Amino acid sequence: MIADGRDARRQGKARAFSAWHSGLKLGLGLGLAMALASPANAARIEAKKGELNRLHGRIEILQRDLGKSEAAQAAVADQLRTVESAISDVGRTLHQLAVERGTVAAQLAELEQQSQHLAQQTEAQQRQLAQLLGRQFAGGESEALSLLLSGRDPNQAARDRYFLTQLGRAKARLIEQLQTAAAEKRRLAEAARERREQLSIIERRQQDSQAQLQKRKAQRAAILAELSGRIRAQRQKIGSLRRDERRLTQLIDRLARAAHRTRRSPTSAPGVPAGKPGAGDDPKVVQSKAGRGGSPLRNADPGAIGIFGALRGKLRYPVAGTLASRFGSPHGEGGVSARGVFIRAGEGAEVHAVAAGTVVFADWLRGFGNLLIIDHGEDFLSIYGNNESLLASVGSRVKSGETIATAGNSGGNAKSGLYFELRHRGQPFDPAPWLGGR
Repeated sequence: MIADGRDARRQGKARAFSAWHSGLKLGLGLGLAMALASPANAARIEAKKGELNRLHGRIEILQRDLGKSEAAQAAVADQLRTVESAISDVGRTLHQLAVERGTVAAQLAELEQQSQHLAQQTEAQQRQLAQLLGRQFAGGESEALSLLLSGRDPNQAARDRYFLTQLGRAKARLIEQLQTAAAEKRRLAEAARERREQLSIIERRQQDSQAQLQKRKAQRAAILAELSGRIRAQRQKIGSLRRDERRLTQLIDRLARAAHRTRRSPTSAPGVPAGKPGAGDDPKVVQSKAGRGGSPLRNADPGAIGIFGALRGKLRYPVAGTLASRFGSPHGEGGVSARGVFIRAGEGAEVHAVAAGTVVFADWLRGFGNLLIIDHGEDFLSIYGNNESLLASVGSRVKSGETIATAGNSGGNAKSGLYFELRHRGQPFDPAPWLGGR
C-alpha cells in the first residue's frame, strides 16, 4: 500500500529548514565572535550581517506564504479526489455499457439471422398454403361429397377422402405456424428496438455526466496548476535567496578566518588571501553538502524467486506508450527519487494487469489519483496510478493481460499516462528488468 507522504515531506522540509537556519545562526555567531577581535573587519562584517538578517526575513516570509499555498493546494487536491473518483465511476459504467452493447449487438445479429431463416420458412409455407388453397378452390367445398357419390371404387374414394383431410389439417397447421412466426418476429423486433433505445438513452446520459465531470475536473486542475505555478515560483525564489545567503555566509566565514589568521600571524597565510576560498572551502564540497536532498533510493530487487519471480523479464507492459521517467529518477522538488516508472499514454488507453493476481486496492489516493494495486502472492505487488477509470474492484481475481483500468492524469498529474510500480515485501524495485513484451 502506498501512503500519502506529501504532508510528511512538507513537515520534514520545515524541520530541515529550521535546523539549517539555527545551525547557520550558531556558526555565524562563532565566526563573528572570532572576527570582532579585528577592528579592521568589524564594520564590514556588521554590514554583511545586516544584509544576511534581511535575507533571513525575506525567506521566512516566503516560507509562510509557501505553507499557505501548499495548504490551499491540499484542499484543491481533496476536491480533485471527489471529481476524479466520480469520473472513474462514470468511466467504469461506460465500459460496462460497451460490453453490454456488444452482447446485445451479437444477440441482434443472431435475431436477424433467425428472422432471415424464419422468412425463408414462411415463404415456403406460404407457397404450400397457396397450392393447397388453389387445389381446394378448384375442387370446391363439395369435393368430399362428390367423391362419395361418384360411384368410384370405395377404397379409392376412402383414400382420396383421407388425403383431402390431411390437406386440410396441413393447411390449418401452416396457417397457425405462420401466425405464430409473425407474432414471434414482431415480439423479438420490438424487444430489440426497446433494448437498443434503452442503451442509447443510458449512454447519452452517461456521456453527458462525464462531460460535466470533465468540465469540473478542468476547473479544479486549472486552480491546481495556478497554485503549483505559484509554489514553484516561490520555491525558485527561495532557492535563489538561499544561494545568495550561502555565498554571503561563505564570505563572512572567510572574513572571520582571515581575521583570525591576522591575529595569530602578522602576515596572511601564503596562498590563502582574504576573500578567497580557503583549504576548508572547496566550492564542490560546499555545493555537495548544500545540495544533498537525502539518501539515494535503494533498488530492492528480490531477483527470480518464487512463481512471480520466474516472470522476471517476461512481464508485459501494463499500457502501450512511451517510457517518460525511470526508477530512481528525480521526482518533484526536494530531491525525492521516483519509486516506479511513468509511461506516457493517451487518455483512455487500456491498462492491463502484468500478471494474474487479486485486486487489493482500487480507490483514489492523493498524489496518485485513481490507484489500483494487485497482489500477486509471495509478497509481490504491482501498482497502477494516475488512471482515468478503474475497471476492476477490490477482491476481483484478474488474469495476466486483463484490462483493469484506463490511463489518464488523475491526481493532478500534468500529463496523461500510467504510473507503475513493483514492490516486494513493501520495498520498491526497478520494474525495467522485469518488463519484457509489449
